[in-house]
Amino acid sequence: MLSGPGELLGSGLPAVVACNVITLEFAEGIVRGAEEAALPVLLSVSHNAIRFHGGLAPLAAACGALARRAAVPVGLHLDHCEDGDLVLEAAALGFTSAMFDASALPYEQNVAETARIARLGRERGLWMEAELGEIGGKDGAHAFGVRTDPEDAAAFATATGVDGLAVAVGTSHAMRERTATPDLDLIARIAAAVPVPLVLHGSSGVPDDGIRAAVAAGIRKVNVGTQLSAAYSGAVAAAISGAADPRPAIASGREAIAATVERLLGVVSTPVDATVPAAL
Repeated sequence: MLSGPGELLGSGLPAVVACNVITLEFAEGIVRGAEEAALPVLLSVSHNAIRFHGGLAPLAAACGALARRAAVPVGLHLDHCEDGDLVLEAAALGFTSAMFDASALPYEQNVAETARIARLGRERGLWMEAELGEIGGKDGAHAFGVRTDPEDAAAFATATGVDGLAVAVGTSHAMRERTATPDLDLIARIAAAVPVPLVLHGSSGVPDDGIRAAVAAGIRKVNVGTQLSAAYSGAVAAAISGAADPRPAIASGREAIAATVERLLGVVSTPVDATVPAAL
């Protein structure tokens, strides 16, 4: 069942989870985990993954087929896309949402280009996400110590017309250890100021209780990548042991992803009460 973030959030879910897809087996494991949890999920294909495969269409076809036959709602999300034309291609290939990343541009150009691509994407049925500042494990807005200002976030969201906004609240991409602590008070203040759902990037570095609390404080979309890659790689490495046939090891990796996704969806669907009121 193909669904987008807007539909899923409108159904009363506390938040939706976007899981990074690198190969077909990642997508299969993510969908299997969602079916085991009986909860929706977003298959998230990043611009980096598209570069790895040399194009979007083959992976999009595989993800779309899995989404349409899944027993739970599944969305197709284009993540951290730096090319406006690729956003339009994703829409034509059946994606339900996209994140356009113009953070490398000066602020005014970022706003203008994000607004233009967001308008074109929405005209084609995409739920459009953007970011304020540079997000990533690269000393940008999601490096430790960097935080999003609520007033700036509100102005950016209004000026660009996006449907969702990724914010810097104490997380960072590519973390292998789950030691990040989201700033719950800041999340609540941004959620109160910003007229669109908030997105948490770098969630792999956050313990389960921290994710629950972040959702309760106002996060509506949770992005996960590194945690899935680590689960897959660890399982494959443990199972391969010089075998000529890679399929048993790949199957182990796929099952590790499924178990990780099932757990994460359960975490996000039952957030604990935060120490500050959720502002949704």
